[in-house]
Amino acid sequence: MTSSALPVVALSKAGPSVAVQGLGCMGMSEFYGEADPARSRDTLAAALEAGVTLFDTADMYGRGANEEFLAPFVARHRDRVVLATKFGIVRNDDPAHRAFRGDAEYVRQSAEASLRRLGVDVIDLYYMHRRDPRVPIEETVGAMAELVTAGKVRHLGLSEVSAEELRAAAAVHPIAAVQSEWSLFSRDIETEVVPSAVALGVGIVPYSPLGRGFLTGAFQESALAADDIRRVWPRFSGDNADHNRTLLAPLRDIAEGRGITMAQVALAWVQQRADVHGLPVVPIPGTRSPRRLAENLAAVGVVLTDDELARLEPIAGKVAGARYPVGHRSGR
Repeated sequence: MTSSALPVVALSKAGPSVAVQGLGCMGMSEFYGEADPARSRDTLAAALEAGVTLFDTADMYGRGANEEFLAPFVARHRDRVVLATKFGIVRNDDPAHRAFRGDAEYVRQSAEASLRRLGVDVIDLYYMHRRDPRVPIEETVGAMAELVTAGKVRHLGLSEVSAEELRAAAAVHPIAAVQSEWSLFSRDIETEVVPSAVALGVGIVPYSPLGRGFLTGAFQESALAADDIRRVWPRFSGDNADHNRTLLAPLRDIAEGRGITMAQVALAWVQQRADVHGLPVVPIPGTRSPRRLAENLAAVGVVLTDDELARLEPIAGKVAGARYPVGHRSGR
C-alpha cells in the first residue's frame, strides 16, 4: 500500500490533518510481552511508507522508554510525522503502581521531559492522559495552553474524559481530539462524550479498536506472556473470556463471507462511526508487526453494509467483565 491509498481527514476544526488510521506504539515497549526492537522499527517504517501520519505514544509507556525508542524514527521523518504523546499517569518501580497528576507545574515538567526524550522542539498533539481528580481541569488545560503559547505544543487533546470534562476543557482552550477506548466491545463514550465532541467540533481517536486483540478471534489466555497486562483485566480470563468468545460469531461470519479477517471487520466498524455520528474518527490500532499493520490498513477500504452493521450492533451490550480491574483507571 502506498501513501496515496490512505485518505486524510482534519482531526478536528482545532487539530491537524492526519491519515484516517494512525499507529499506537505502546506495545513496542511494554505491556504485551517482550517486543523485538528491530521488528518494531520495521513496523514504523512500513507505516510511514503506507501513508500513516499519526504516531501515538505516552510518557508512561515503558516509563519514557517508548518516547526514546521513537526519537530516531521521528528525527529522520519529522516533516511526515504527526507526533502525539501524553502526560498525567505517574509510575514508580512497582509495575502495578498508578497515580495521577495534573497540576500546572507537573504539566510543564512532563512536557519538557517528553520533548527531551523525543528529541523534538514541539509536540504536535499533547494529551492529558488521565484527569487528576484533585486538580480542576481548567488548571490542567490552562497549563497545557501555555505550552501552545510558548510554541512547545501545537494542539491539545484529552484522554478518557467525561462529556462535562470535555466541555470545561474546551472553554479554556480548543481541544483537537479526545482519545478513548472505542470498539465493538467498548461503546461507553457514545452516550455523552461523542455528542459533546460533535457539538464542539472535536475528533475522536479510538484506542484499542480491536478490543486489545480479542476481536481478532486469535486471543488465547494461555498464550499470554507472564508480564502481559491482559492477565489482570476481567474480560480476558476465565468464564468471562469463554463467554466473550461466543460474541464473535457475527464477526467471523461476516469476515468469512467477505474473504477478509475479523480484525478488518472490527476496524471497519470503528471507522464507520465517523459517518454514523458525523465527526472525525481516527483509530490507532497498536501493532509491532508489519504483517498486522498491512492487515489493519487494508480495513480502511472496507465498508460494512447496513445488514452487517445490524448484526454487529448487539455485541457490546453482552460483553462480560469490566474494562479494567476495580480501582484501576490507567489501563494503558
